[in-house]
Amino acid sequence: MADPSSYRPKPGQIPDSPGVYKFRDEHRRVIYVGKAKSLRQRLANYFQPLTSLHPRTATMVTTAASVEWTVVSTEVEALQLEYSWIKEFDPRFNVKYRDDKSYPYLAVTLNEEFPRVQVMRGHKKKGVRYFGPYAHAWAIRETVDLMLRVFPVRTCSAGVFRNAASAGRPCLLGYIGKCSAPCVGRVSAEEHRELAEEFCDFMAGRTGTYLRRLEKQMMIAAEDMEYEKAARLRDDIGALRKAMEKNAVVLADATDADLIALAEDELEAAVQIFHVRGGRVRGQRGWVTDKVEAVDTAGLVEHALQQLYGEESGDAVPKEVLVPALPEDAGAVSAWLSGRRGSQVSLRVPQRGDKKDLMETVARNAQQALVLHKTKRASDLTTRSRALEEIAEALDLDAAPLRIECFDISHLQGEDVVASMVVFEDGLPRKSEYRRFQIKGFEGQDDVRSMHEVISRRFRRYLAEKEKTGEWDLPAEGGGGVDGEVPADADGRDEDGRPKRFAYPPQLVVVDGGQPQVAAARRALDELGIDDIAVCGLAKRLEEVWLPGEDDPVVLPRTSEGLYLLQRVRDTAHDFAIRYQRSKRSKRIRTSPLDAIPGLGETRKQALIKHFGSVKRLRQATIEQICEVPGMGRKTAEAVAVALAQAAPAAPAVNTATGEIMEDDGGTTA
Repeated sequence: MADPSSYRPKPGQIPDSPGVYKFRDEHRRVIYVGKAKSLRQRLANYFQPLTSLHPRTATMVTTAASVEWTVVSTEVEALQLEYSWIKEFDPRFNVKYRDDKSYPYLAVTLNEEFPRVQVMRGHKKKGVRYFGPYAHAWAIRETVDLMLRVFPVRTCSAGVFRNAASAGRPCLLGYIGKCSAPCVGRVSAEEHRELAEEFCDFMAGRTGTYLRRLEKQMMIAAEDMEYEKAARLRDDIGALRKAMEKNAVVLADATDADLIALAEDELEAAVQIFHVRGGRVRGQRGWVTDKVEAVDTAGLVEHALQQLYGEESGDAVPKEVLVPALPEDAGAVSAWLSGRRGSQVSLRVPQRGDKKDLMETVARNAQQALVLHKTKRASDLTTRSRALEEIAEALDLDAAPLRIECFDISHLQGEDVVASMVVFEDGLPRKSEYRRFQIKGFEGQDDVRSMHEVISRRFRRYLAEKEKTGEWDLPAEGGGGVDGEVPADADGRDEDGRPKRFAYPPQLVVVDGGQPQVAAARRALDELGIDDIAVCGLAKRLEEVWLPGEDDPVVLPRTSEGLYLLQRVRDTAHDFAIRYQRSKRSKRIRTSPLDAIPGLGETRKQALIKHFGSVKRLRQATIEQICEVPGMGRKTAEAVAVALAQAAPAAPAVNTATGEIMEDDGGTTA
């Protein structure tokens, strides 16, 4: 932790003009970018006593080791330069905006004397009836505009309602028949509430009753030769039918059902419910819950049913409830639901058809909700700070680990052994610094030995960068490099002047595994003479944290933010490693004899295949015919011909449906 006074510029050094400034840490990495109308006045604010600074600012200035600035002509230029630098350097202490907009709902405020129909977002309020969510607010307004012809419920705000009441004149909607104008007493509070309840019934799916009633009234008006009334009723019916069409039919048999799906991990579960009425999705609900007890999917389903229907009765409990797994005592739960409804309720898992397809859609929504929840939770500064403090306390670290690197090994039965390194800074992933490794030191399956090799290679690169800047005397060199990394230049920096990625050391190394993997990582660091980086492992089975040389693990509470962060770091490394391993396996499977020809790049390989149509036909071609391909010289053509002649032809593929042998060029033979 640096003392801000150690790098504070002298007052006369800072210009009193517009500009943009950068704070850098001890590794010369930009950690904050800001702009100012007066650089002198703005920078002076950062060098006050730490007790008078905001905690976030205090953390930034103590993490920084230097400050520099660029003078510009105008504030507009400062704004543009600040934006450019933030995009370029992605400073860890700059605010990162994320879309936190919730989906809009159509809401009816039945908790008011004169219920109002409106668009609502955010937390649900007691006494308000919700329908949705909708993808866009304008979709709600279009639906409401159609339905106000038949159900002229109040839509104005409280202020407009009071002004109309005091003036004795309704608003425009009252004059055109799209509001019953309770503000001026055209209808009583009871009559207006009845209209609002009918509006809710229609939105809940009970549409047939109202349509039949309107059709009957239209026929009576026509028979009585009240053609204007009949025409108005006809238009009302058309408006309602158009509003109904906005909710697509998802179940053709006009089913009334609730579909419940789950997405879960070791600590949390997301629940999503689609309410289907009359075969149409009329609403959606969802929440995320902590798994504070050891519970499986069936247990989560039971808890969800209790949460949903514990205070409901009658038609609020549908005839059919579809779930991903039946509770342990499904009969008792079904009987309880039937009691709440007052008639038989079917509780089952959909096996086929439209209901199974719709259940898969609900499950995708649950998965997205869980991912969104994790993203929001991880992006919360207070939560991240608490998580880092809990990790520091549990692992007995001197300070919170602002940079965490996690390593994982992946393979398929000992083949295509790879490793991943992911980086989290301030509790957030820094994807630009993720790295992938191929295990080169040995063949076969040995996770402990692989972990030792990867840690050695990563931190040997770190020491190499420090040696080039004169900060470290490099120990004896060992083998191995890192995939995709370009060697540093003479001073260990990129061409743009920024330090190389591997020049930044973490405060904490996390490995996916238990005691053996942790011991291997610690041994690798000790062999390199690195003793200021902490190491721990997270074992997946019981989520235990292992430390080097300890016989017993550190057990963090399941509700701990520190455990949540470690788990997220570990899972990210695991997924990254699996993706790399699968890509290598797929690439190995797709290899062809052309891959081994020196000097033959991907472009010319594709040109050869496009010209001849298949490797088989290319193998049959003469050197002169190969030379006809654009970009192919005679020397390369000879190399292609020799390589294909030496390579054994691939075994023919067999059509399992017909038993025919498939040729390379797409034909078949008997």
